[in-house]
Amino acid sequence: MREQYDVTVIGGGPAGLAAAIAADAAGARVLLIEREARLGGILKQCIHDGFGLVRFKEKLSGPEYAERFIDQFRAAGIDAMTLTFVTAIEKLPDGGFCLTAVSRDGVTAIESKTLILATGCRERTAKQVAIHGTRPAGVFTAGTAQHLTNLRGVLPTKKCVILGSGDIGLIMARRLTLEGAEVLGVYEAKPTPSGLTRNLHQCLHDFNIPLYLSHTVTRVFGADRLTAVEIAKVDDAMRPIPGTESVVECDGLILSVGLIPENELAESLGVALDPRTKGPVCDGSLMTSCPGVFSCGNALHVNDLVDYVSESGEQAGRAAAAFCGAARDLAPIEIGKELLYLVPQQIDRNADNATVTFYFRSREPMGKSRLRLQCGDAVLFEKTYPFLRPPEMERLTVDLRDLPADGALTAQLTSMEGGA
Repeated sequence: MREQYDVTVIGGGPAGLAAAIAADAAGARVLLIEREARLGGILKQCIHDGFGLVRFKEKLSGPEYAERFIDQFRAAGIDAMTLTFVTAIEKLPDGGFCLTAVSRDGVTAIESKTLILATGCRERTAKQVAIHGTRPAGVFTAGTAQHLTNLRGVLPTKKCVILGSGDIGLIMARRLTLEGAEVLGVYEAKPTPSGLTRNLHQCLHDFNIPLYLSHTVTRVFGADRLTAVEIAKVDDAMRPIPGTESVVECDGLILSVGLIPENELAESLGVALDPRTKGPVCDGSLMTSCPGVFSCGNALHVNDLVDYVSESGEQAGRAAAAFCGAARDLAPIEIGKELLYLVPQQIDRNADNATVTFYFRSREPMGKSRLRLQCGDAVLFEKTYPFLRPPEMERLTVDLRDLPADGALTAQLTSMEGGA
């Protein structure tokens, strides 16, 4: 006989742990499935501090932050399957889902009324950013370099170049420097940095590591081991400018060139994805276009702070536990050109929209700006920001209890520089 659950959470990182704990607290029978041997996700290798500032009002390392949720999870006695992969999900005719899970014990079929996808992200590789050349050892994603350094005790490079100014790359610039490696520079193809301001100061400025904007790596050299990289300036379209190439000798190239939400399972269920976020389109309860399937954390959209990852996990957990299959009246939110994205992307008019938490990023750096959410001519919410940067996600909570029964929903970001 198949095991039956009310909520099955796929992914045991910070989002999945928070979702499982919240669903269990709401009275649901919960199962969490994790492909690694230990819970905690990427936090296990993030030994730097800065986690938990929003939620716990203190600086924690990644493992410390994860341990707080793992302790709650274990105290609640929630079922968990580790070293387990979900290879297929089938929609059942009478509602719910049947999951095929593969572990050391074999193949298991599991039935669940609802699913929460907390599968996180993977990193882009050298081939995904069109770096040419051979395939020598010494080319690592920032996450792989972090895993080797922090968990395996292996220094992957002695003299390296970092491509991309994302937060993991900035943190690894500092980490490798502290371990005795020489970081020759961080190169960023965009004209502005991609990481949080605090990481730019704490990881680069404090250690005198140079940052080169509008530069990229175009080629790698080496047979068995990386010996050098070719650097070139880029134009406004981020295309290499001929004649600007230079060769930098190094034995390591660390890539911090973006994250991609892992949503292959979502796609197998026919879940609609947002091309802006690469995550599912969802409503205010974080339910996707497939009824009964919820998404949270970095699988939904890439977050800056783990505190917000946990918050979205809790929201998805509560919503999954309360899911009853009621009909939805979904109203998409049209966003203005100044917004890179807005999550959630739609509102269920039939739902209890007492409070809906939105996350957004601006498309470009902006000075004084105003975000306005409207339904037709009715202004539902507006807020002024002194400045906005794409790397720094913004969060806001809106009371939509008085949402009009009709009218198009729009979100517009407007520059107020010049006294507007």
